Amino acid sequence: MSTTIELSELTGDYVLDTSHTRIGFIARHTMSTRVRGRFGAFEGSAHLDVAEPSKSSAQLTIQAKSIDTDNSQRDDLLGKKFLGVDEHPTITYTLTRVERFSSTNITVTGDLTMRGATRPVTVDFELTGTDIDEQGALRAGFTGSVTINRKDWGVHWKAALGMVSPKVTLEFDVAAIRQS
Repeated sequence: MSTTIELSELTGDYVLDTSHTRIGFIARHTMSTRVRGRFGAFEGSAHLDVAEPSKSSAQLTIQAKSIDTDNSQRDDLLGKKFLGVDEHPTITYTLTRVERFSSTNITVTGDLTMRGATRPVTVDFELTGTDIDEQGALRAGFTGSVTINRKDWGVHWKAALGMVSPKVTLEFDVAAIRQS
């Protein structure tokens, strides 16, 4: 049952619907082609308070070894050499601030931790839709992206100099389920 809901009606506690959420990335390879990938294992939750955004909170935890570019050899290299999955098995994002800037758009800022380094990252999200599922739970969809410099988190490898752009676009297609 499709319904129209604006951000002002989304206050509540949510969990990610991991089967309908995609956390991906795009990086230029040898400055001429793009490598697209995603993470297959993650979990997250959020409390949204639209009336008082400062009361909102969220946490996302990604299993770094779940990186998938449809090339297992490249995935192994990216996991071990770039992300250091043996020493840093998770990538986390912890919300620090939410700003509402229209009826369907929000800006979130949080601390992104990779390879033991933490830096603030701001992402603009658009509310793409809402629905009430068969169990009567509100589902909300959001999409957003941000470009980061992977070197800010120590994500590099000497042999890859010039082969992979330092700029990586992170993509989020999020499906969240409001809890009762």
